[in-house]
Order: sequence, then structure tokens, then C-alpha cells
Amino acid sequence: MSPRQRPLSLSERSRLDPFVVASGDASPRDQRDLMERPFFSLAKAKRTSPIHYQAGDIRVEVFAVPEHGMATIWDADILIWAASQIVEAANLGFQTSRFLRFTPYQLLTAIGRQTGSRDYRLLKGALARLQSTVIRTTIRNGEHWRRQQFSWINEWGECTTRDGRVEGMEFVLPDWLYRGVIDRSLVLAIDPAYFRLTGGIERWLYRVARKHAGRQPAGWTFEIAHLHAKSGSQARVSDFAIDIRRIVARQPLPGYRLALERTGRQERLHIRPINLSTGPVDGVVDAIGTSGANGIGISGVAGSGLRARKSQLTLWPETAIPSLNLESNNESNFLLERGDGGKPPRGRRSARS
Repeated sequence: MSPRQRPLSLSERSRLDPFVVASGDASPRDQRDLMERPFFSLAKAKRTSPIHYQAGDIRVEVFAVPEHGMATIWDADILIWAASQIVEAANLGFQTSRFLRFTPYQLLTAIGRQTGSRDYRLLKGALARLQSTVIRTTIRNGEHWRRQQFSWINEWGECTTRDGRVEGMEFVLPDWLYRGVIDRSLVLAIDPAYFRLTGGIERWLYRVARKHAGRQPAGWTFEIAHLHAKSGSQARVSDFAIDIRRIVARQPLPGYRLALERTGRQERLHIRPINLSTGPVDGVVDAIGTSGANGIGISGVAGSGLRARKSQLTLWPETAIPSLNLESNNESNFLLERGDGGKPPRGRRSARS
């Protein structure tokens, strides 16, 4: 071989140590950056039109391919699950990696899905969308970097038996997401009831509520037009406002109370926490919808957590992580610079990010 020639690695997995999800329960955790910006389609129909969002120096662009469509907020359950495992393992002192190995059974049961053959097919459809969706963002850029581009999953694979039954799966998370998970200040505990929310907007609204209102008694207030921009929704502002009013009428968000307020022609949504089940920062929390042709469907939550069987570890005999998975955030709100030096008011607060 010529000195200039180097063997090409066909898989990023060959250069990473695997993190094997073995057994135990992991409290649901979400990555803060993903909770407040429009990174996912909120529709169950296939979306191919891009998302373009900018607020100050923060820019988010999301692109989809026609074959699979854009990754949806239901597909994001897979990323929430992965973040939960990594965080819990770090809390227990185990070595983690952005290369995860697991069984479909573990993932599906943890996010409240059924485990029939259809559910496994839907899972693979979600993984395909996560891999094919391309994100460009200026969030968490390094000192000399202006923008980063990545997909939610770099690559994924499945381990099958001779009769074709899928027994093991693995995927590689992008470095941008992995760094946002292992930084404890960038992760928040979420209510496991989140997985029971069936509407795209209400799922997205819960994540916004958890990120901004947090556990503040006064909550947080948003203008409807501002919420519409943050959501990345393709609906008109007027139709989006109707959807918000319907959600307010139903009050489906676990741990939060919603109220609409009007000042002249301006309509605002006030989000206030009530009876939150998410404990303190390091406390334990008690505990994928169709999107077009190859979606992943939600089926309500059974008990969360992993249910590993002994035979699962024989899929990858070279590994031995007996393990599991963290949390939180010192401040769940973003405030614009104010004339009063940025000090929060005594009453409720509003977000414009």
C-alpha cells in the first residue's frame, strides 16, 4: 500500500466505544436547546419544506429529503430516550458514548409504545427520518465557528437472527447533541406523561413550558405570534391561534395550567406550573406518532424504563457495561436584555427568544 493511501472506514461505529443499554430505569430527560427552538415537524403528514428560524444571533435551519420527510416531534422521543440513558449512566459513574447499542424492546417500552412487528417497522422509519434530516444551527458554536451542520443520527444498524427477527439495534448520535446531553446544565427532567400527548403542537408546547416556565410560580407569558414563529409550524398564525385556544380549553399539559390574555388586539398565552411531578434538579422522575408513510405511532405510556433480558447482552459479547443513565438545568428561562440590567420582574415573565 502506498504511504499516501489509507484504509477507509465505512462506519463511524468502528472508531467509537459502544455504550450498551443493559437494564434498569431511566428518568425522562430532554435537551434544552431542542425544547425551545423549531427543530422538528409538528405535523403527522410528511413535511419536506424546510424550517428557517432566526432570533438575534441564533439561527436554525432544518432540511428534509422527499423520500423520508422531516423528522417529527414524535421521532424526537428516540432522542429523548437516548439522552435519558446517557444522563443516567453518567450519574451512576459509567462510561458513556454517542454510539448506543440496545434492543428495540428497551426503547419502545420506555417511550410507551407497543412491541409488535408494525411498531418495529415504524421505529425503523423514524430512524430513517432522523438520519436523513439535516440541521444547520449557530447554537453552541465554538469560538471560531459560525455554524454547524449535522443529522440527528449519523448512522444506525440492526442485528437480526437467522430467521430475520430484529434483536438488537445501534445508532450514533451527532457530537453536537451528545455534548448538549453530557453537559448537565443543558438537560431538563420532563414529566413521563409527555409521551401520552398525541398532538404535535401540544407536545411542542409542553417542552416550551418546561423550558421557560419551569417551576416558577409566576410562570411565563408568550405572544401568540411569537409562539408561532418559535414552533416552525406551517399553519397560518390565525389557524395556529385556534389550535392554541383548543389546547387551552382542554388543558392537556402535565404540570402546567394555560390561560389566554388579551390587550387590545394582542393575544398572549400565560403558562403557569401546577403540581409538577418533576422533582428537584437531581431528583428521580416517576416514571413515535405516524408522520406520513413510514411514521412511528404513539400508543400511550406503560411503565417507563428498560426491561432487559439476559439474552440481550449476548448480541455483543465484547461489551460489558452493566448499566444505565441524568439531568438538569440551573435556570430554565431565557430573558432578553432589559433596561433594568436584566433583573426579572416580581410578577410573571415573558420570553422573546
